Amino acid sequence: MQVVVLLAAVAGGAARIAAQEPGGAECRSIPSAILKRAVRYCVLLPPGYGTNTTRRFPIVYYLHGLGGNEQWLLETGAWDMVEQARDQNKIGEFVIVTPDAGRTFYVNSRDGEERYEDFFIQEFVPAIEKRYRAGGSRPTRALAGFSMGGYGALRFAFKYPQTFSAVAVHSAALFDDLPEDASLMFGRNFRAFGSPLDPAYWDQNNPLTLARSASRLSQSKIYFDCGLEDDYGFDAGTSLLHDILEQRKIPHAFHLYPGGHDWEYIAEHFPESLAFLSQALGLK
Repeated sequence: MQVVVLLAAVAGGAARIAAQEPGGAECRSIPSAILKRAVRYCVLLPPGYGTNTTRRFPIVYYLHGLGGNEQWLLETGAWDMVEQARDQNKIGEFVIVTPDAGRTFYVNSRDGEERYEDFFIQEFVPAIEKRYRAGGSRPTRALAGFSMGGYGALRFAFKYPQTFSAVAVHSAALFDDLPEDASLMFGRNFRAFGSPLDPAYWDQNNPLTLARSASRLSQSKIYFDCGLEDDYGFDAGTSLLHDILEQRKIPHAFHLYPGGHDWEYIAEHFPESLAFLSQALGLK
């Protein structure tokens, strides 16, 4: 997939890769009893985190796309865009954290070997919010992502509306029904859904399925967009999500813009989703 090349992070260490005071970017790992390994993550701390040591900040869990990893916000330059938006007073101060998810699609795999969803909900979120002065309650916790990460963010937001108050995604990997040639198109990238692909397991985990029936979605703040020339046809799934939420009279922000499935598209619309999240978290 094209996105694999565009969002792949540069290989290298993941200790503390940037430490500009009073904010900064910190990359570490946490042990997981569920996954039976350590999971890397990077966290972006706003300047106020170091200067106001009594304040607890809102948090955004930013989920990377297929082929990316925990460092993609740093390697693509997205962090610079966050800082610029903050400096221009377009967004408030919130913590952003990105965990490494490999090719898991943020679900528990069909074969039960990779329980990433259980790890994220049961271990990762509590561990991060214990280590950092961030989150701690639904109103202060949001999700975001691109492509595979957009799929994961929407799915978590729809499945756990009692945990996350807002979600904003770009070019989410949305299919109502898997294409007949999905195995050829995506191969091992969709292995989380079975090998060979299990359409029923895909449907069970599909954000579109959840959007049709999930409760409490009217209490969530939802933003999603996609390029009209998306390389994988995710614009059709994005439009369908809009139709589903419209039919259910669930408020949301929806956009189709010119562009494909690449970093150039994200960069053009990233400030818009940041502003949406900032406002949803009660900051701007």
